[in-house]
Amino acid sequence: MKVDETLKLLDGQAAEDLMVKLYGPGQAKENAMRYKDMAEKFRGAYGDKDIFMFTSPGRTEISGNHTDHNHGKVLAGSINLDCVGAGAKNGSTKVNIISEGFNQKLCIDLEHLEPSKEKAGTEDLVKGILQGFKVFGYEVGGFDAYITSNVISSAGVSSSASFEMLICSMVNTFFNGGSIDTVAYAHIGKYSENVYWDKASGLLDQMACAVGGLIAIDFQDPANPVVEKVDFDFASQDHSLIIVQTGKGHADLSEDYSAVPKEMKKVAEYFGKEVCAQITEAQVMENLSGVRQFAGDRSVMRALHFFEENKRVEAEVAALKEGRFEDFLANITASGNSSWKWLQNCYTNSDFQEQGICVALALTELFIQQKKKGACRIHGGGFAGVVMAMLPNQIVDEYIAYIEKALGKGSAYRMAIRPYGAVCINDIVGGAQ
Repeated sequence: MKVDETLKLLDGQAAEDLMVKLYGPGQAKENAMRYKDMAEKFRGAYGDKDIFMFTSPGRTEISGNHTDHNHGKVLAGSINLDCVGAGAKNGSTKVNIISEGFNQKLCIDLEHLEPSKEKAGTEDLVKGILQGFKVFGYEVGGFDAYITSNVISSAGVSSSASFEMLICSMVNTFFNGGSIDTVAYAHIGKYSENVYWDKASGLLDQMACAVGGLIAIDFQDPANPVVEKVDFDFASQDHSLIIVQTGKGHADLSEDYSAVPKEMKKVAEYFGKEVCAQITEAQVMENLSGVRQFAGDRSVMRALHFFEENKRVEAEVAALKEGRFEDFLANITASGNSSWKWLQNCYTNSDFQEQGICVALALTELFIQQKKKGACRIHGGGFAGVVMAMLPNQIVDEYIAYIEKALGKGSAYRMAIRPYGAVCINDIVGGAQ
């Protein structure tokens, strides 16, 4: 489908309906123009080829804070901020990518996919994805792509994973007949980060971006996580999800992040196990004195958070299935309280006067207390970064004005859960070749 045909496709009713599902009625036209602009820029860069369009969302963590690394449970969702791309096969052994947002132009030779010495940056990430397809037994080939993204970086919504899953969708469509499932996408993205970035990441971010909608993930077997798509029309509840940037922490937080899984695992070690998913809360309580002496009190608190957080994920999924939205919100609040009090990842002890997350949570809790509606919690890794609020649409503008007055203009981002993960747009609107 040439560019002019693609532009006509985007003017059709099927495309209009899809844009509403992806971005909401208020942003559908704006994003349709975004795709048209991208298609035109592809033609300007590569010529008038048969192109396909792709989208891959960012993700939000609803509950399951710091549980996946101990093989626990997570509830996550894809959001209406995304990485989008136009692409076409080029019949060569070269992958050419123009990344608008990062002002990058990559040319990767499929016959030379070894990582750089630095093992960093977009080029290594793409090389790792392409090599991952080979390692897992799939086909790769040369293609051209023009990509742009509005997924906020450094906000806990997985801009890197969104990009990874977009590339996976392209390679699947172009060279594997669309036959690869989204779980395989996640494993390929994980492989790329693990091997080509030396980043010990799991599957959470990639799974949430690839699958789409609300998903519950059980990491009991991390190589083969159990993914359940939660069929719930989030838009029908007239609520929005707001991510608030609280200001980047100045301290080096690597020790804080690594201590969380290590301390949970220290509790499991007392029982001769590797992770908390292999033990029970009852075992910890029955052997509390010995566990405290062996692992330390903060380790015990973090393990208790793990067990209770798993229960909350189960309770939230049940509440959504049964239409008990207020119970769902109550568990989000409970998750946030547990992260603050038990997991203790709202500020770093190395710089206890810097508590941006705590301030943002306190202000948000005061707002919710006054309105008697909504929920909030820490979002992502913690210690610095972002918080999440879930509020009725009629008070969102008021909340954003309130929180930005305190934390600065542009610190709050309004989002929604979208039903699609990493997909080829042409497949959905009937324009597949």
